[in-house]
Amino acid sequence: MAEISNFESRTGKLSCSAGQAFDFLTDLRNLKRFIPGNTISDLAIEVDSCSFRVDMLGMVRIHISEKVRPGKIVYSGIVPQIKDFSMSVDIRDNPPGNSEAKLHIRAEINPFLKMMAAEPVRNVLGKIIDEMEKFRDWGTTI
Repeated sequence: MAEISNFESRTGKLSCSAGQAFDFLTDLRNLKRFIPGNTISDLAIEVDSCSFRVDMLGMVRIHISEKVRPGKIVYSGIVPQIKDFSMSVDIRDNPPGNSEAKLHIRAEINPFLKMMAAEPVRNVLGKIIDEMEKFRDWGTTI
C-alpha cells in the first residue's frame, strides 16, 4: 500500500531576485546546471519537459504543471514504482535583489521504497540547493 511522502530541502539563498529565479527555473533546460554529476543518465530535455534515468528508480519523465509568478513552480512527473510524483520550488524575495528558494518533493510510494529512497532523495535536494546558491548567471538562460 502506497502512502504520501514529503521531502524538503533546506532554504537556499540565491544571488538573484525571485523573478529572475522564476524565469530561469521555468525553462527546464536550465535545471541541468544544478543536477549533481553522476546522478542521472540518458537526459533528454526541452523547455517544459524532460526525461532521464535514475539508478534506483528507472526512467523519470517531468513536465511543468504549474507556474505562479514569481513564487512557485511545480514539476509533475511519471516515475516507475511511484504513483504520484511532484517537485515544487518556492521562491521569495529576501532581501530585495536576492531571494530564497526551497524544494519540496511529494510522492505516493510504498513504505519499503520510502525507507530506501529517503536519504538519497534528501541528499540530492541538498546538493541541488547547494548548486543553486553557488550559481551566479541567473540572467543567462540556455
